[in-house]
Amino acid sequence: MSATRVRPSLESFGVGIGCPATGQFTSLDTGNLENVAEVPRRSNVSDMNFDYVVVGGGIVGLTVAREIAGRSMGSVAVFEKEPRLGAHGSGRNSGVIHAGIYYKPATLRAQICRDGARRMREYAAERDVCWKKSGKVIVATTAAAVGQIDVLLERALANGIRVERIGSDELSRLEPEARTHEVALHSPDTAVIDPLEVLAELRADLGMAGVTVRVGCGVTGIDESSRTVRTAEGPVGFGTLINAAGLHADRVARSMGVGRAYQIMAFRGAYRELAPAAAGRFRGSVYPTPDLRMPFLGVHITPDPRGRVFVGPTAMPALGREHYGKIAGLDPVEAARTATALGLMLATNRNGMRGLVRAEMRRYSAAGFLREARALAPGLRAEDIGRVCKIGLRAQLVNRKTRELVDDYVFERTKHSLHVLNATSPAFSSAFALAEMIVDEL
Repeated sequence: MSATRVRPSLESFGVGIGCPATGQFTSLDTGNLENVAEVPRRSNVSDMNFDYVVVGGGIVGLTVAREIAGRSMGSVAVFEKEPRLGAHGSGRNSGVIHAGIYYKPATLRAQICRDGARRMREYAAERDVCWKKSGKVIVATTAAAVGQIDVLLERALANGIRVERIGSDELSRLEPEARTHEVALHSPDTAVIDPLEVLAELRADLGMAGVTVRVGCGVTGIDESSRTVRTAEGPVGFGTLINAAGLHADRVARSMGVGRAYQIMAFRGAYRELAPAAAGRFRGSVYPTPDLRMPFLGVHITPDPRGRVFVGPTAMPALGREHYGKIAGLDPVEAARTATALGLMLATNRNGMRGLVRAEMRRYSAAGFLREARALAPGLRAEDIGRVCKIGLRAQLVNRKTRELVDDYVFERTKHSLHVLNATSPAFSSAFALAEMIVDEL
């Protein structure tokens, strides 16, 4: 039977757009969205066997499945516990395709971001996904931050990224609302994209390739000795398992005896939308120089490809791995673990954690958030910034021994599995290159 490629309706994704730490591989030898593949229809996948099982239906899991299928390596199945794909980080991010400015040249993030971003832009253009090369400026919000501009410029040039050091006059020409102390950086290749359209296209790709995709079907246990995963629909056999479970990746890894040196801490990022009149005054993204001890980029101003403009995100430690509301998603056990880890990081000031917490407390109020935004664009007024309209959670890996936030991709493996433990930004931008790197290791 021939397959017809159809992009699923975006409504089916259910997420609204608007409202060791060196990055090396280590090893141990030990929505009602339905199945989109052209396979015999079954009520469940119990007692089926696949050469490759991918746990997690976000951008990493989907691109890895696509890469495996594209190489004709064998049968593939993706299992996602939520009723829709990309329900967490992949469907709730800022939609920025990062050029690759920030990352230390020796890291995996630096090595693949430029190629990954190019491939994401090409994919969007080929598939008519909504995207725009909007560009970005990085400004020094204080005199003390001017030195960071040169650090970022050095990193960008080492990574082969097109970037220019500009003065205040050129900044005013490019982004009239933005202000800086003396100098800024201009990244002409930064782009913005609709993440949900990318996920929809990937789902259609997998359907055409015969990949089995099951949503609302979480993995509840793994037995590597028999190479079996327990799912909500029954046991499934696998040859190789790829753990791309995002916020829960460390739990999956520990169930297979790896990843014990790490834990994932969720950071809650809130976005506010600019009023249309204010949004129209911005041409591209405006970012501050970040605290380079942290893996976060700070509150920034970013358009989406349809012209809406958002300010955010914050980066407050969450009290649960799916803590999106005030109460919804709050997990007392996880909250206690986070509090313990955060307390130790504050005591030692790892990654400048005290400064982050102080900054986040200031951003919690509308007035504090406005001050943060006005540091980038002084002309913004209180009436220009709406209420919180979107919340995402970052799955940030923490080294349990050093209590440091890990700032690169981390992979660990067993004889029959590979675990993606820290797929933080720019994982969405780099997804196709990251998937290629992962599959090369299988």
